[in-house]
Amino acid sequence: MERLTVPGTLDSLTEIRKYVTAAAAAAGLDKKATYRLNLAVDEIATNIIIHGYDEAGREGMIDLWSEIDEKTLTISLEDSGATYNPFQSDVELDLDLPLEQRQIGGLGVYLTIQSVDKFLYEHTSEDRNRHTFVMNRSPASLAQ
Repeated sequence: MERLTVPGTLDSLTEIRKYVTAAAAAAGLDKKATYRLNLAVDEIATNIIIHGYDEAGREGMIDLWSEIDEKTLTISLEDSGATYNPFQSDVELDLDLPLEQRQIGGLGVYLTIQSVDKFLYEHTSEDRNRHTFVMNRSPASLAQ
């Protein structure tokens, strides 16, 4: 699929979802895997827009691209927003606590990591954030 570049605004979330859904269809992912991938990408894209751009007083673009190989679909998001490594969050999730006792935040990143088969983050040498989502293709989709 071609690369997609969209403004780092909430209005771009629909276009991002369409891109991810099309990539998932091209890779032959089933509905459940497509939903999980969209959930993960949407969460990170929303965080980029709100925290990386809006709250940081920045403007910028989000670049998306996908790669399909024999076994996986990989979606990458790259932005120039404020640096945030989701693996270095200072929010501690205690999912056994009642909702009113839990610290606010962090659950979206947790859901992202749990929704995909592999999630990676890197801060590139070009001072950009890169989030990579990997979904394994099912045996049925490999036959396509």
